[in-house]
Amino acid sequence: MDGLAPRELIVEADGGSRGNPGPAGYGAVVLDPVSGEALVETAEYIGVATNNVAEYKGLLAGLRAARELAPEATVRVRMDSKLVVEQMSGRWKIKHPDMKPLAAEAARVFPADRVSYEWIPRARNKHADRLANEAMDAGRRGAQWTPSTSRAALDAAAARVVGDATAGAAKARAALATAAGAAGSAAAAATGTPAAVRDGGSPWPVEAENAGEGGHGGTPEGAEPGPPLSRDEPRRRPTVGWAAAPDLGEPATFVLLRHGETLLTPQKRFSGSGGTDPELSEAGRHQAEAAAEMLAARGTVQDIVASPLLRCRQTAQTVAARLGLDVRIEEGLREADFGAWEGLTFAEARERHPEELDAWLASPKAAPPGGESFAAVSRRVAAARDRLTERYAGRTVLLVTHVTPIKTLVRLALGAPPEALFRMELSAASISVIAYYRDGNTSVRLLNDTSHLRAGERRT
Repeated sequence: MDGLAPRELIVEADGGSRGNPGPAGYGAVVLDPVSGEALVETAEYIGVATNNVAEYKGLLAGLRAARELAPEATVRVRMDSKLVVEQMSGRWKIKHPDMKPLAAEAARVFPADRVSYEWIPRARNKHADRLANEAMDAGRRGAQWTPSTSRAALDAAAARVVGDATAGAAKARAALATAAGAAGSAAAAATGTPAAVRDGGSPWPVEAENAGEGGHGGTPEGAEPGPPLSRDEPRRRPTVGWAAAPDLGEPATFVLLRHGETLLTPQKRFSGSGGTDPELSEAGRHQAEAAAEMLAARGTVQDIVASPLLRCRQTAQTVAARLGLDVRIEEGLREADFGAWEGLTFAEARERHPEELDAWLASPKAAPPGGESFAAVSRRVAAARDRLTERYAGRTVLLVTHVTPIKTLVRLALGAPPEALFRMELSAASISVIAYYRDGNTSVRLLNDTSHLRAGERRT
């Protein structure tokens, strides 16, 4: 290589655990950056470990394979683990004792100035993911992965062909949408009606508001008007039909876990963020453990984010201890502030503040005395949602939060009116799931699942 620039290689790596911790394996592939050809593949079943440990072992194996192939190379590492990418880039601290030595070992394979790290969505890391799953499958059979039985390279090549065709179709759809948008803008200029609006800083363009008979300009005869939508609520592009935006890969999936019971929960007392911050009761701790066991068995959660309030932090830590993950706090996920009603039952609030309670039930803009309106909560939760979907694009993240934020996320995902908050049941320690695609589409996949709690009751 005298007189020539060092060869560049791409390393893609992944790891997984079926149980987290559970039977685990990793996969890594070294790619030619020009042709995309797989130069080296490696995978291994590593026994019982967490997802993060398996991901680090995959990184280490990929770097070693690249060094063996070209010791003087520069390396671009691409992984769908935000944790590994950020920690190896030096932007996040490494706290877990099982990961510190692995990270230090990976940092010694190549000089730091010859390695860069890039996060990619899971859908673009399928080659390494397939290798990791092949390794885990082999481990289940009591064997180790061997290159001769691997189909990962063939599957990756087939995926590239499909991806090229999909990209071509997406470009055609984008061109059509651009043409349609230009026509809409011309019509808007002629009529003075805006073709799109952006409410509440939402990054998604929307269709023009309907006006006149049957639209937002009036209420159909015989219909009762509902509470008005706040102008601060984000609006999204259509999720079905020809006008829908294209699906841009793996979604950010929010697994929404309501915290376990406190002593106030069975009494149905207002318990928000306005002064009452109760801890989990004994029943609530059992509920958190049941949720943790179920989530560990599923093995899909990659990150955990929680409300700052104690009952959520306790629930989240119970799950995190079982999954081997850290907990990130998000202020936007805290419960509504119920002001003067904190600690009261509904009947007590009705007795002491009848007019304020009626106003609160009638309008999302009305707030409890000294508290927070549903419209304000909606703005706060929507902003947190946007931050989290950006940060965790393509990942599955557990959000441990409260009744109002979860109902608000579901309502916004469905495009339902504010009064829908009063029409949803949400039990303590229940699970709901929403997927957020980067084109603005959403999919509510589960609501108020408590089967894990009933399973726990049967075992005891």
